[in-house]
Amino acid sequence: MNIAFLTDPLDEFKIYKDTTFAMMQEAARRGHSLFAFLPQDLAYAGGQVVAQVRRIHLTGDEGTGWYQAEQPAERRLTEFDAVLQRKDPPFDMEYVYATYLLELAEQQGARVFNKPAAIRDHNEKLSIVQFSQFTAPTLVTRDAARLTRFHAEHQEIILKPLDGMGGAGVFRVTADGMNLGSIIETLTMNGARTIMAQRYIPEIKAGDKRILLIGGNVVPYALARIPQGSEVRGNLAAGGVGVAQALTARDLEIARTLAPILAQRGLLLVGCDVIGDYLTEVNVTSPTCFQEITKQTGFGVAACFIDALEQAV
Repeated sequence: MNIAFLTDPLDEFKIYKDTTFAMMQEAARRGHSLFAFLPQDLAYAGGQVVAQVRRIHLTGDEGTGWYQAEQPAERRLTEFDAVLQRKDPPFDMEYVYATYLLELAEQQGARVFNKPAAIRDHNEKLSIVQFSQFTAPTLVTRDAARLTRFHAEHQEIILKPLDGMGGAGVFRVTADGMNLGSIIETLTMNGARTIMAQRYIPEIKAGDKRILLIGGNVVPYALARIPQGSEVRGNLAAGGVGVAQALTARDLEIARTLAPILAQRGLLLVGCDVIGDYLTEVNVTSPTCFQEITKQTGFGVAACFIDALEQAV
């Protein structure tokens, strides 16, 4: 297959942990051809969705020279067997515009994963309310009075923006309500931006579990991202330590419920975040943790993904 990856700049990859690199490595091992482009390389021109695409070759080098790239060439996205959307958030308007162009490319015959409309329609924080049987008490609003009442009812809460990643902008407010008003004002931009509040889940101390769904199937191991020191966030980007572990019965219940539903919506790869017994996020933009799970358990997550991709096309 010819596989085109829409990514962040390749020179910024940390290949010892990068999931997109793991996908590329497995695809190349099977003899598939790799191509890469950036969001700014996308265009609609001459009635086609095109991109300035570079063919890349993996060198086996474990440092900055991990790839070699050919000269860029303009290619129609329909020329590729698969286009993988692997651009990280922030999910800003440029991200949205890219999904519009990718959706148009689909209409012209391209195969895009995850499905652009499905990415756009599944806010990674807000999507959990579609599966409220698995969530802790949750409030989505920009109204300060509602947020204050929610805190009064639940005493310890988490407040976070709907468009963050890596734990950015996540606040824990304890029973004393210290700085609650200031946090609400900051996150909502004085009532101009909608945010999410959730009852604090003390099991975060045991880790924020990333559970991977691939092609409607459940990877049997999660990566528990465990907060360090006084930090409340388990995200690896916030200093959490990742520990792979087998899924619990509750993890499996959640994952097996969501997997077929999300796969049918065009989401080939999903990362569900679970704290204790509760679903907290549904990640669809560029889910990660392939390498950490594989290194600690021996389960070939990237191989599982490329299997699903080959089957999908």
